[in-house]
This record gives sequence, structure tokens and C-alpha cells, in this order.
Amino acid sequence: MIDKETITTLFHRFGVFTVLQNAVVCLVAYPCGEYSTGIFHGESASMGGLWSLISGLVVLQATTRDTWTSAGLRVLGTFIGAFVSGLYLSFMPFSPVGMAVSIGVTIALCQILKVPEHSRLAAITVAVIMVISHMNPTLNPAMNAVLRFGEACIGSVAALAIVFVTPRSETRS
Repeated sequence: MIDKETITTLFHRFGVFTVLQNAVVCLVAYPCGEYSTGIFHGESASMGGLWSLISGLVVLQATTRDTWTSAGLRVLGTFIGAFVSGLYLSFMPFSPVGMAVSIGVTIALCQILKVPEHSRLAAITVAVIMVISHMNPTLNPAMNAVLRFGEACIGSVAALAIVFVTPRSETRS
């Protein structure tokens, strides 16, 4: 008779849990992000679902500890990027030059705050927020920033929930 531990080991060895975890993160994060964004701004609801899904996939890692670390990076990086882009867009309209300057400021801010590992996610957040504002000029910049931050949190929570409820191999593959 095959015991639960043997089955879990086989599933991990063949990557079945990884496949299932990623699929479930998508199934949870996308509709939650789409729904929550739709409450506040229906025109960007699909983008909200996508941003939540991307966040969940980025956060989900090989171990529970790495997933927690990644969630922290995602949330703080997204906050910094949302803050900078929301501030910029509150005073200036979208432009490629403005986006480049905002990304530069965001990366510099991450360096100043001694969190350089957050700079990539922060910079990506700036780009996403600015492009969404360009696509939806009637969307309030502060609301856009808050929505994107909330979606990143939704995706991060989805990934953390998946690692909480599923068996994990705590060694790297």
C-alpha cells in the first residue's frame, strides 16, 4: 500500500504540485482581482485580474519561506512604484519620458531606502500604472495606484494561501 508521503514525494518529483499550485493561483487571483477592481473601475477590471494573476505567479516560489519572502518583495515594491507613479500622474500627464523619469526615481528611491531588491517590481509597477492611465485617461491617478497595489496584494495573498493549504517540499528543486 502506498502511503501519503510516498504519493506527495512522487507528485513533487514530477512537478504535479507545482503545476496545480500555479493553476490554482491563476484560478483564484484573476477573478478576485477582476471583481475587486470592477467595483471601483470597470474599464480596468480585466487588467486588475491580470495584475493579480501576475502577482500571484511571481510570488509563488519553490518553498514556503521563499514564497513569503517574494510576497514581501512584491508588496513593498508595488507600494513604492504605485506611490511614485500616482504622485507623478497627479501633476503631469503620461509620456514616455515621464515614465522613464518615474522609473528612474523609483529605482533611486529603492536604493535610498536600502531595498534595492524591490526596484525591479517597483519599476514594473510604475510602467503598468502609467500605461493603464494612458489607456484610461479618466481614471484618477490615485485610484489607479491604489487599485494596482490592491491587486498585487490579492495575488500575493492567493499565492500565500496556496502554499498554506498544500503540501510543500521545503527543499529547492
